[in-house]
Amino acid sequence: MIDVTQQINAVRRQVGTRVLEAGEARTVTVSQTYDTDIDDLWDACTNPERIPRWFLPIEGDLRLGGRYQLVGNAGGTIEQCDPPKSFSATWENGGAVSWIEVRLTAEPDGRTRFTLDHIAHVDDELWAQFGPGAVGVGWDSGLLGLATYLASGQAVDPNDSAAWVVSDEGRQFMTLSSDRWCEASVAAGTDEAEARAAADRTTAAYTATPDAQCES
Repeated sequence: MIDVTQQINAVRRQVGTRVLEAGEARTVTVSQTYDTDIDDLWDACTNPERIPRWFLPIEGDLRLGGRYQLVGNAGGTIEQCDPPKSFSATWENGGAVSWIEVRLTAEPDGRTRFTLDHIAHVDDELWAQFGPGAVGVGWDSGLLGLATYLASGQAVDPNDSAAWVVSDEGRQFMTLSSDRWCEASVAAGTDEAEARAAADRTTAAYTATPDAQCES
């Protein structure tokens, strides 16, 4: 049983901007502290044998300059790596290119904070329609998988995850996540009505039943 409210409240969310060589970009930041040391969290996030236990199956060469591919999802190139503190990579999906930066920070109590920035150009079509929830809800789900795996030591079963996503509890999680990204967007200066409309579209996309998805 997943405590949806506890997990939602455990995550920090922030929306911002950054200037890249190619122009202005938007940033979505997620952060959560886990009950493990920095070396173990680094291994969980970079070891190809452990990544599928909480996220997605991964293929490729997981080293600086290497190419990776998350099966059925994004791929890219690893551009920076500083074990056990940080790594960055391109995030290439559906013909669009964005970037992820992951930082691990040891806390005084022996725990470790995981922080991920997802960076995309301001003209990104997904952002225009769904706001930060376009990627934020997905990363919330990833942090949930990591929390579940680290707490139990057991790999997250993909079939169980798929069933949970369409359950009432799963839909509640997606809805709360979308609402929190709406709040983060407003805090970053987005018009409240615009942020709410984008969040409503995000919630609908993530909570649609399989039949509704087939009909759309």
